[in-house]
This record gives sequence, C-alpha cells and structure tokens, in this order.
Amino acid sequence: MIEVIDQGGCRIVTINRPEKANSLTAEMLERLCEIAEGAGDVQVLILTGAGKVFSAGADLEAAKAGLATSPLWERLSGAIAALPGLTIAALNGTLAGGANGMALACDLRIAVPGAKFFYPVMKLGYLPQPSDPARMAALIGPARTKLILMGGQKIMADEALRFGLIDRIVDGDVVAEARAIAEDTLNADPEIARGIKQMCEGKAVRG
Repeated sequence: MIEVIDQGGCRIVTINRPEKANSLTAEMLERLCEIAEGAGDVQVLILTGAGKVFSAGADLEAAKAGLATSPLWERLSGAIAALPGLTIAALNGTLAGGANGMALACDLRIAVPGAKFFYPVMKLGYLPQPSDPARMAALIGPARTKLILMGGQKIMADEALRFGLIDRIVDGDVVAEARAIAEDTLNADPEIARGIKQMCEGKAVRG
C-alpha cells in the first residue's frame, strides 16, 4: 500500500489505499519511516497519494488502538526533515490529522485546487506530534496555527496558499509538477544542491 518508484535521483513515494482515503495503518507508517530513513542519498523525494485524498491520517481502527499518538509520526517527520535532498509533498487531495506532519516536514508543498487541510486534535482529544505545531507556525505564524489546531478550522487550498501553508496550487498532474520543480536539483551537482538547501536553512556550509 506504499509504492516506491525511483527515476534517476528522484524517488516518488505514493500512499496507495484510496478506498480508505489513504488512511495509514501502523505497518504503512512504519514502512514510510523506513523509506524516509533510507533516502539519504536521494536527490529528490516526492510524497503523494493515490486517488482524491492525500491521506486522512491514522486508520480509524488503528487510531483506536493507539496509532493516533504513536511516536512513529514524529519519527517519520523527523526523518523527512533531516534529508539533505529536496523534499516535496505533492498533495493530490485533502490532508488531514497526523498526515500533516510528513507534509510540514517537506521543503515544498504543492496541492490540487480541491485540497482541504485540517488537523482536528482538539476535537479528538489528544496533542499533535511535538514538532508539528512548531513547523506549522514557522510557515504560517502562531495565530493561524492556533486557528487550525485549536479552532479546528478546515482550510481550503486557496486560503492555504495565502497563509503560506502550501507553495503552489496545481490544476493538473501534481506529481508531474513536482517533478518539473525538481528538475534543476536533479540536474545539479548533488553537493551544490545540498549546500543550497543548508544555506536556505541557515546552516553553515563547508567550502
């Protein structure tokens, strides 16, 4: 249910469980962690989903068994954030719940016009994963983060773009657009590309 395609230096990872809104079981989440942790030499990592939803977060039955608050979510987002290559969330549809973490950890987020964004932790009665609020606030500010996390608001794609939660709305093949955005990175010297990413993140780069 997690598909991986390597195209040169680009790895495309697809959550493929559209009949369940790409909700994640513990096994799927573990697999995503393993993929992210093993992608240190990949120039570009693209995350997407099959069908019309990127991911609804934890599978309902798995959530009842404790997956909603599992450390696997933090492990996944941490692994993505640590990657030296360019990471892009190609959001083919709605992003909900704990699945927000993997998208927030990416360098770029692009989405189709009909995508919705929500993270209903207040309603469900548990805390978000530790790094998610900080990453969201870094993108859209504390007040808008509280609007989503504490106000439980669903944000449509156009508003998400205005907020800075996503970087582009794509009316078409979102994975093809992500691949096009990544083209210069894929054609560059990997050390140069990684150095630019480090500089953008305020990290020292050794010459």
